[in-house]
Amino acid sequence: MSLRRRFFAAVYDSQMRRSEKAGLTDMRIALVSQAEGTVLEIGAGTGANLGHYSPSATSLTVTEPDVHMFKRLERHAQTVAPSAMLLRAPAEDLPFEDGTFDTVVSTLVLCGVDDQPRAVREIRRVLRPGGRLLFLEHVRADDPKIAKKQDKMNRINRAVVCCDCNRPTLETIEAAGFEVTALEHTVLPKAPPFARPSIVATAVAPGSSAPQALPTRSASAPH
Repeated sequence: MSLRRRFFAAVYDSQMRRSEKAGLTDMRIALVSQAEGTVLEIGAGTGANLGHYSPSATSLTVTEPDVHMFKRLERHAQTVAPSAMLLRAPAEDLPFEDGTFDTVVSTLVLCGVDDQPRAVREIRRVLRPGGRLLFLEHVRADDPKIAKKQDKMNRINRAVVCCDCNRPTLETIEAAGFEVTALEHTVLPKAPPFARPSIVATAVAPGSSAPQALPTRSASAPH
């Protein structure tokens, strides 16, 4: 397992390069630039989002559980986000007090956590009431034919890229009590067809002072 994880961390950036150039980077920028106040990014990987935070993010804390990814994250952060606090921690067990953050960011993370419902409950716990979860995730398709193909390919997908391509992530987030206030159905550019269905969304943690809902729209990213 360690050897596979080491290899995955080593090739991750090159593996994602075509997708990033084809539109994924633009999707990241549009989402991450909305983060405000005290911000937590979970599962940051090699740090692809670090250069996209705006000055509205008054502090940035970043977690990544994998030791091999974390080493690359540290090197990248020294250049683009030297003031960020970096911690090794899984999304299912975040080492923070309740209500610590104004915003939590998750991009292509909830597909790979060991226990998705628990990870989402932890995100809710560390967000202040009315705080926002900004997320970009590839998900189980609404189309039954594509979903069936995802189920068939998932074992291979997990072996190659260490994540599930068929998780009902939006339903998990809503089941945890979040209110989804903006939702875009899109695709992960240059991904295999069974891994393309994706969502970009904002969800608000239960409590008072929730931000005003943004308009819901549907679009497709470049292929």
